[in-house]
Order: sequence, then C-alpha cells, then structure tokens
Amino acid sequence: MVLAIDRRRYYAEEDPVSRVQLALNVDDVDAAVIFYSALLGAEPAKRRPGYANFAVAEPPLKLVLLENPGKGGTLNHLGVEVESSDVVHAEIARLTDAGLFTDEELGTTCCFATQDKVWVTGPGGERWEVYTVLADSESFGSSPEEPSGEAAVCCGATADEPAACC
Repeated sequence: MVLAIDRRRYYAEEDPVSRVQLALNVDDVDAAVIFYSALLGAEPAKRRPGYANFAVAEPPLKLVLLENPGKGGTLNHLGVEVESSDVVHAEIARLTDAGLFTDEELGTTCCFATQDKVWVTGPGGERWEVYTVLADSESFGSSPEEPSGEAAVCCGATADEPAACC
C-alpha cells in the first residue's frame, strides 16, 4: 500500500510538523529503541517506561513504540500529526462530509501528551488518527471518564477494549 499525503493541504511547504505516524507494538521497548535508533540514525524524542517515540525530520515520520509483550512486530495504529487543533477540527468536518464515522477525542491524554484528535477506521480494520499535541504529560493516558489515568484508555481504545496500546 502506498500512502501519499499532500502536506501543502495542512501547511506551508517549509513547515516540517506534518508527518505520518506509525505506532508499533514491541515485545521489549529497550531492544526496539536500540534497533530503531540505529536504523533511523536518531535517538528517541520521548522515552518513558514501556514507551518511546522518534520524531524524524527526513523522511517526516513519527515512530511510536509501545511495549506489548507477545504482540511484538504488529501494527498498533497509524496517524497523521498536524500543526494545530484547527486542522484537527477541519479534518473532523472533512471526514464527516466524506461519510466516514469519526470518533473525536478533544483534550485527551494519550502517549504521554495531551492531544486533540479524531479517529477513523480503514476498510481492513486499521485505526487512523489525525492529531495535534497540545502539551507534554507525565501520565501515559486517560479518558475524559477516567482523568486520573488509572484506566490508561487511549490510542483509540474503548472501555470495552481497554489498553489497545498500553
């Protein structure tokens, strides 16, 4: 599958913030960080227990590693990181107009960041998020229903299917 994103739709050509996100499940985040640091020639932008992310300038990529023992090597979810909440809201309207069911999460904490995001599900069941990071967070995640982070519901998980990425 080839994924083409028109960055100009979101930003001026020189703005490097727009990038595709790949979130991978890994059995051992420490081993994965060693591998991906060598592969990408970069150190993680954020590192927490069971979690790491790389913000690669060229090619524009956000690689997220989520420690899920026994599920290593599988796709967790996909995404497009955008510049602002305004872009997220514009995408909510565009995707809704296109007839896609959207699941909005505004002001949610996920993956050690407070974010505004919208989720859609592809025809193969793959989960895509369009999101912007509002602020860094010390907690992995919570939902508006569980603001303490105890439930760690994020990355498109639901109360019925908690911790899809945790």
